[in-house]
Amino acid sequence: MAAAGAHRPGPLKQQNKAHKGGKHSGSSQRRAGGRVPVKAQPRRRLRDLNRVDRRHQALQLRRQRKEAVLAEKRSLGSRDGPPHLVVVVLLHSRAAAQDSLRLLQSQDAAAVRADEGGAGGFALLCPRLKQRWRFVTAQAGDLHAVLDLAKVADSLLFILDPVDGWDSAGEHCLSCLFAQGLPSYALAVPGGTDLPPKKRIDARKKLSKCIEKRFPEAKLFPLNTEQESSLLLRHLSSQKQRHLAFRARRAHLLARAAEFVPSQDSDLVGTLKVSGFVRGQTLNVNSLVHIVGHGDFQLSQVDAPPDPLSLNPRVLKGQKRSQQDMEVQDDSGNGAVEMEEDVKVLMKADPSKQESLQSEVVPDPMEGEQTWPTEEELQEAEDSLKANRRVVKVPKGTSKYQAAWIVDDGEEGSEKDDDDEDDDMDDDLMEEAVSQEGESSEEEEEAGEEESETMTVSECLRDEQYDEKMEEDEQMLERYKQERMDEMFPDEVDTPRDVPARVRFQKYRGLKSFRTSPWDPKENLPRDYARIFQFQDFSRTRKNLFRQIEKEETEGASVGWYVTLHVCNVPVSVMESFKEGKPLVLFSLLPHEQKMSVLNFLVRRHPGNSEPVRAKEELIFHCGFRRFRASPLFSQHTSADKHKLERFLRPDAALVVTVYAPITFPPASVLLFKQRSNGMHDLIATGSLLSVDPDRIVIKRLVLSGHPFKIFTKMAVVRYMFFNREDVMWFKPVELRTKWGRRGHIKEPLGTHGHMKCHFDGQLKSQDTVLLNLYKRVFPKWTYDPHVPEPVPWVSSESALPEQEVEME
Repeated sequence: MAAAGAHRPGPLKQQNKAHKGGKHSGSSQRRAGGRVPVKAQPRRRLRDLNRVDRRHQALQLRRQRKEAVLAEKRSLGSRDGPPHLVVVVLLHSRAAAQDSLRLLQSQDAAAVRADEGGAGGFALLCPRLKQRWRFVTAQAGDLHAVLDLAKVADSLLFILDPVDGWDSAGEHCLSCLFAQGLPSYALAVPGGTDLPPKKRIDARKKLSKCIEKRFPEAKLFPLNTEQESSLLLRHLSSQKQRHLAFRARRAHLLARAAEFVPSQDSDLVGTLKVSGFVRGQTLNVNSLVHIVGHGDFQLSQVDAPPDPLSLNPRVLKGQKRSQQDMEVQDDSGNGAVEMEEDVKVLMKADPSKQESLQSEVVPDPMEGEQTWPTEEELQEAEDSLKANRRVVKVPKGTSKYQAAWIVDDGEEGSEKDDDDEDDDMDDDLMEEAVSQEGESSEEEEEAGEEESETMTVSECLRDEQYDEKMEEDEQMLERYKQERMDEMFPDEVDTPRDVPARVRFQKYRGLKSFRTSPWDPKENLPRDYARIFQFQDFSRTRKNLFRQIEKEETEGASVGWYVTLHVCNVPVSVMESFKEGKPLVLFSLLPHEQKMSVLNFLVRRHPGNSEPVRAKEELIFHCGFRRFRASPLFSQHTSADKHKLERFLRPDAALVVTVYAPITFPPASVLLFKQRSNGMHDLIATGSLLSVDPDRIVIKRLVLSGHPFKIFTKMAVVRYMFFNREDVMWFKPVELRTKWGRRGHIKEPLGTHGHMKCHFDGQLKSQDTVLLNLYKRVFPKWTYDPHVPEPVPWVSSESALPEQEVEME
């Protein structure tokens, strides 16, 4: 009926002629020379499906995603997968952790509890539910331990105080965890039973209202009885798992036990045998591993000991194991003697396929571009030798080679080496003066301490210590002043009076346009660039590598296997930190991730920190699974090919941080910390890894300012920009601009004291300022240090929740 009632065009419908394209169509065919373009099958035609097929395809995709999520839930903590790793994080100094852990251990009569080794914590086995958990408690106040455990945890269990929730130390910990990437989590509130029922309900409502900002749609679980602990366990095992990208593509492992075997040459270095469950991806013995906080190492072999947390530990006496069966975890033995017999060697490293530990390129100082000289160049060189011949009196018996080195009296001291200047000479004179004053004050303090060693201590010792704190405040005040001056007068410097401007700024150049003027990224590179690696196309390499990880199956220890890794050439300090209770976390490295390059991070200032942070100041980086110290550069985040240097970390804009560091494939989160004088680490910025690109051009700008002395129609006499005639002639080609938008150029110098006649595109105002922009490319300093000192634990001063309540009210 619908087809019969549709409109059909009648016989009188106008039919227009088709467009023929004119005479040039024939000429274009003649230019083609008979070549016919290849007719490719469009992808849209291949994807054209009818309505039923589209519904069927969408149903299949939805079913596949649902099955993948269910398979992931079922494998986590099951017989075939690794135990469900739960990290307990205390967010308040009054939070009762021991009582909560006892409830979790005794929640099920059928559960089997196994005490852990040197890492601390306990395991919970439930054969009836076919689930197994491993609980590890992070040391309160130890920031590195919390972040390292959160890198590998399947779930985080936050223990809150029933009244205040979390304190200032807990607030700092949450800020770092959210910036690094938060896995699945649950909130538990033990205690509060001593309050009256009415006050208990009010406190619960107040706590739920206060945590809405940090944890939207989060459910609070009371933890006072065995029934409540079983509900919490059920929630942990059934909730949706949140993935962290930097660990999903790399095999990782949390050590359950470790053993150090010293080498024959030295007791300080040896083989570290680390046992744990493989997570994330398949672990290959030929790839490198990174021990978080200690560096990169090679593996010699991978063993498969019996699974200590097996859900089916019983083995029949007459049962024989198949040699081809690699999953020896499911049939574990009982006792240390049988364990040694049951250990199988899964694989050994192949030296031909093993990744190298080389992180830097060894530059050859003699390697350079050399071309064979032409006949004209040879003739010019010979003529110059004849012109430069001189007569020198030499002792009898002196050869021609020795005579060439004899210098006349008039030639001594005629040449000076100008190439020994460091890049720091190009910083502001005011900054140099401040640093010199700081160094001189430190030297005076040290000298005063040495002189006062034999003196008796006076009663005002506390006042002297208080004055030391006041000196730190004065230095901080000076930094605030510098940051404020840089905001008011960006990049403006004073022209020196004692040094000619053409000498002081000889490494700078002028640009017609900062946006469009060309700048070769390979021009005048520093020597450190000869030590780094660079990709021809980083994004393509990353895409191919991730596609290979998803499609191809690598040989090695599968996810969920309990293995022992033999890590070569490990210092004994790693084992000592593990014995102290520090977590031992291992990540396998992707190809090229041990090599040094130039990394660019996109960060934003953390709102909880407002101290001024200068460029090239040493900061502590937590990038993905790595931790290191470096002195970064700050630059603007733009889409242009050149990026302006920022002298301070701006609080109101996203900036790019550039450092020398090992290659890491994004996505990866980054946290920037600054170490205080007392050893505490303050979180100053958070962000993510932007790119690995040594060709990113960071340009430092200097602005020289002058004042109009005499103003005419379009001419003006400017002074105070330079102080001698030669400087005016040197900077004559550079374009001028003013703060009120005028543009011009230098016509000629006037006199010998730096006055100059300038021409502009309009009449200047008397209150206007004439500016001259100079540019220079800058590079980061090679201050990479993989060893980061342990931070001093945060001291909880006061709770953080009442402040949030006041803000919401």
